[in-house]
Amino acid sequence: MRWLDHREPVTETLRGAVIALGNFDGFHKGHQAVAGEAIEWAHEQGRPSIIATFDPHPVRFFEPDVPPFRLTTLEQRQELYLAAGATAMLVFHFDKELAGTSAQDFITNILIERFGAYGVVTGEDFTFGRGAKGNVALLREFGGGHGLKSRVVAPVEGHGGVVSSSRIREALRAGDPQLAAELLTRPFAIRGIVEHGDKNGRKLGYPTANLSVENYIRPRYGVYAVTGRILATGEVLKGAANLGIRPQFEPPKELLEPHFFDFSGDLYGQEIEVAFHHFLRGEAKFDSLNDLTAQMERDCEEAMRLLS
Repeated sequence: MRWLDHREPVTETLRGAVIALGNFDGFHKGHQAVAGEAIEWAHEQGRPSIIATFDPHPVRFFEPDVPPFRLTTLEQRQELYLAAGATAMLVFHFDKELAGTSAQDFITNILIERFGAYGVVTGEDFTFGRGAKGNVALLREFGGGHGLKSRVVAPVEGHGGVVSSSRIREALRAGDPQLAAELLTRPFAIRGIVEHGDKNGRKLGYPTANLSVENYIRPRYGVYAVTGRILATGEVLKGAANLGIRPQFEPPKELLEPHFFDFSGDLYGQEIEVAFHHFLRGEAKFDSLNDLTAQMERDCEEAMRLLS
């Protein structure tokens, strides 16, 4: 699957594509509906299909100090878009130049001239261009006047409301990964390189694979039943993980620390993806290491039961 940069000309084979326009960070049910419409339309017309995204997220550009809120990395998005059936992923690098581009120039200079887009598909609330002046009406009227076709997909309802990235983030912050998974159609997952830690888990009989949380949203701190996937081999492991600052140990350090059952291999330096399935309990400090170890044993037993 091709990874396109909006600042560069597109190859001739990808000109005339149908583009799904949006940020599509979580690629949840609503995003999938927009992308699915674009892919189906492209197939009907015998054209390539492209799913767009923005990096960094426009909110991060305008408000650089907001807490982390990312649901996926670009690499994860590329895999999700490929699995959906898209021909390519288009990354709009959101910088000062793109932020200052008028909605009309975005349509004519980028979508039509640079990419030769045949049509675009968006959600009803999609906005673009300087000051977010562009919307579906402008795409239909101004874009249509320049030969660009467009379609709009209605919001998707699910579990008591419109499916949105905001609802998914709220669910994760509340310690409800199951609701997040229902809205995403898959468990929320953090991907990273396993790094060396203090070996505290190993000393207690529960070795962990330590991951930095980096720019991902922070789900509620605590212990989760998880699965891990080793990207190099595809092997899937079951386990329990602590996400938080490890209040039992000094100094506090924010980490995701999964312990995988029945695994004795070396994961240091390997890229893994940890998926959150069930919230077990909040992060806590215990009176002694023996109390902590006893609780870890109970956590692992409960995680095994839930994942079985």
